[in-house]
Amino acid sequence: MCRPAAAVFAVLSACLWYGPPLCAAARSQNLNYRPVIGVLAQENLPGDQLARGSSYIAASYVKYLEGAGARVVPIRINRTEEEYAKIFNSINGLLLPGGDVDIQTSQFSRAAKIFYNLALKANDAGDYFPIWGTCQGFQQLTVLTANKNLLTLTDTKAVALPLTLTPAAQSSRLFRGFPKDLLQSLAEENITSNFHSWSLSMQNYSRNNKLKRFYKILSTNNDGKKEFISTMEAYRYPFYAVQWHPEKSPFEWIDKPGMVHSSSAVRASFYTASFFVSEAMKNHHRFSSPVEEERALIYNFSPVFRGIHAVFVQNYYFD
Repeated sequence: MCRPAAAVFAVLSACLWYGPPLCAAARSQNLNYRPVIGVLAQENLPGDQLARGSSYIAASYVKYLEGAGARVVPIRINRTEEEYAKIFNSINGLLLPGGDVDIQTSQFSRAAKIFYNLALKANDAGDYFPIWGTCQGFQQLTVLTANKNLLTLTDTKAVALPLTLTPAAQSSRLFRGFPKDLLQSLAEENITSNFHSWSLSMQNYSRNNKLKRFYKILSTNNDGKKEFISTMEAYRYPFYAVQWHPEKSPFEWIDKPGMVHSSSAVRASFYTASFFVSEAMKNHHRFSSPVEEERALIYNFSPVFRGIHAVFVQNYYFD
């Protein structure tokens, strides 16, 4: 098959298999090599004596994206829907970080819902816009998709685990570009950091048609009593979620069980970030001017060092 014919066949295959949102990405040959990704802030943690203003972003999420070739825009809570729509049309992807707020009633949850709905509409219209959720972000995506909280308690507060990869993992968008030895490490070594009390059990996922139709399960884990989902991606949308913390291995240093700094853990961090940044490169949103872009970037803020023994080594704080 000649190259042009092969390219046409690949596009047609993508359209038939993935539907309009991912078909649009398959048609796009031009990549945006200056991607800007939004990271959603959340209400300050109770008892944070170094907190300034009303919200924060852990610096590890910023470094995680910057290390893979993206720039970051902080998305603050307590903004209007119009302001969020303007930001959405200026950035190339969204990361929903881990944390500890209510994923149904918080301002974090409110903003996440607005961006989630904007992303659904954009992708349905052929405007490729990726979302990544980590830990709390994973949980937030399940609530937004199911329109209810289906999480259950698990004994996973500070533990590193290997991933139980599903048959779908090898051909998944997220994992299919990973080196084979790294996938083997993820499957065999305790290198995924878990710091969560709530999980989406396989049982609750299987009982909910909205979740089953929307997300493909790429890996699971077990706390000894319950099997829960640890990695998933949407079938028709460029939405990805991990219950574990790939950003912690290279950028957080609290001495706790579950914190892993091995070379394979750091590689897993880079490959997940690199994949998501490559997804953001398929989006061509842009700010109205270079000046507006410059004012929005995280470089305008200084992270606060909270100490080596803090849960987050550095935080950005916002009014």
